[in-house]
This record gives sequence, C-alpha cells and structure tokens, in this order.
Amino acid sequence: MTQLDGITKPKTKRSKRFLESRAPKLSEDGKTAMIMKGGNTSQTITQALKDIYSLKKPNAVLYKKKNITRPFEDSTSLEFFSKKTDCSLFLFGSHNKKRPNNLIFGRLFDFHVLDMIELGIEKYVSLGEIKGSKCPEGTKPMLVFAGEAFDLDNEHKRLKSLLIDFFRGPTVSAVRLAGLEHVLHFTALEGKIFMRSYRSLLKKSGCRTPRIELEEIGPSFDLVLRRTHLASDDLYKLAHRQPKALKPKKKKNVSHDVFGTKFGRVHMQKQDLSKLQTRKMKGLRKRKGEAVAEEQDGQEPKVAKVES
Repeated sequence: MTQLDGITKPKTKRSKRFLESRAPKLSEDGKTAMIMKGGNTSQTITQALKDIYSLKKPNAVLYKKKNITRPFEDSTSLEFFSKKTDCSLFLFGSHNKKRPNNLIFGRLFDFHVLDMIELGIEKYVSLGEIKGSKCPEGTKPMLVFAGEAFDLDNEHKRLKSLLIDFFRGPTVSAVRLAGLEHVLHFTALEGKIFMRSYRSLLKKSGCRTPRIELEEIGPSFDLVLRRTHLASDDLYKLAHRQPKALKPKKKKNVSHDVFGTKFGRVHMQKQDLSKLQTRKMKGLRKRKGEAVAEEQDGQEPKVAKVES
C-alpha cells in the first residue's frame, strides 16, 4: 500500500479488501475487545483476564505477553494496538502495592481513548472453581443492573454504559427462548460492585410458560471503584451520533399507546350513505307466500258494479 497526501491507496486486491473492511459503514460490525496485562500482574489478575476472555469469546483478542504501559498516564500504546487489531474495547489488568489486583475497562472512539474506569478486585471466584455445566461459547448474555447508584451517580452511569458495551455481544434480530441461558448480574451496593454470572434453567411449570431457575456458573467478582477517566459531554455526544440514513423516519398519522398498540388515522372524503351498498343476507329475504299475502292485503276490496 502507498500513501499519498494522507490517503492510503492499495496496490493489491488483498490490501483493497482489507481497507474496505476498515472503512466506515452505516451498520458497523460487532465491537471487539482486546484483553492484555501490564508489566506486573498477580495470579488473580491473570486468571480473571482468562475468565473474562472466555465470556467475551469470540469477539475478543487475548494478549499473553506483558505490556509495560500505564493507561491513565500514557494511552498511545493502547491506541496503537486498537488500530492494529480493529478493537474498540479494552481490558487492562495490573497489580502493584498501591493498587493491588487492578482492572481497567475502557473503550475507544476513532482509535482514541473515550473513557476508562479502574476497578479493584477484593474477592474473586474463578470459572473453574464453581463446578457444573457452563454456557456454550458465544452465548449472548442477558444483562441485569441493580442498585440506585447506576441511575443517580454520574460515574456509575458511565460504568453501566461501558459494561453494556463490553458484554452485550453481537446485535441480533431475534433470539429463541432456549438461547436465553446466560445472565450477568451487576449490583451496586455500599460503594462496591458485585458481578455474578448465572445459567438460566427452564423447568416444567405445568403451563405453557416454563419456570426459571438460576444456577451460578462463575466467575464471581467483588469490585471497588477506583480512578476514572471520562469523556467530556460534547465528545460523548459526538461518539453516540448516528448517520441520518439509520434514523427512523417519522410516520404521519401513526401513534402508539403505553402498551405498544399501534393506532392509525385515516382521512376520507364525506360519503353518501344513501348510496351505500349493504350486504344482502339470505335470512332477511321475504318468502314467496309472504310476498303474495302482503300484496293481497295491500289491495282494496273489489266492489261489484250494479247497472241501473
């Protein structure tokens, strides 16, 4: 590929296909996450990154080598790897005396860091420690958020948005009932965030709707909020902007009620009801004998003429 005046021109068909896959689209591909560890890590962080990678597969890239970088001080290394692997999400794990067992969740916009939030692990149960059957790889999870902090505090609001982006999986048009088997539950309580992973079991209930039971499959995290790097309101609004072609067009004379029922208003010209053709029912027809009797009743009695 050659670069002239800031424009990269492909020389081969392979490089042309590569540039077309990276070009902006109306409907972008699913978001991919890169998971990496810093220069100093612990066994807890290494295992936690592997477990989160297993939840995120196949939309994730796991780096096994150590990367000596500090995202809050210099993010150029993250932006370089993001552009190389075409990833818009990242998870960085590190460990030191000041901030032990540290996880940094972040996302990028136009290959630049948009926002990132640092979480510390206080208690951790790995995926392998909890025995039982697991969900298949690539299962789209159901995300549940509990706690007032996710609705009131600005940092928790951004954390909720970031976690939804990270774990939501690909966008699908329809999901079958049996496919809703993985649940990720996040609870904000007393300054901590509890993450639990469950597998939903469909049991017989004696009716058409099955009874739901939850079985914990791991991993399990007790997290505490540490440092944050949030984007400004203008940049955050720019990152959420959609092209006009994707915005739904407003339909005239169509409304919906609170239950989702669709109502339409139809404008018609004034009709002459005297010329309205109604449906003729067989049961309302007059029988032949009745019609003859009515004719006879309606006639005046004949008077005999008398000649004078």
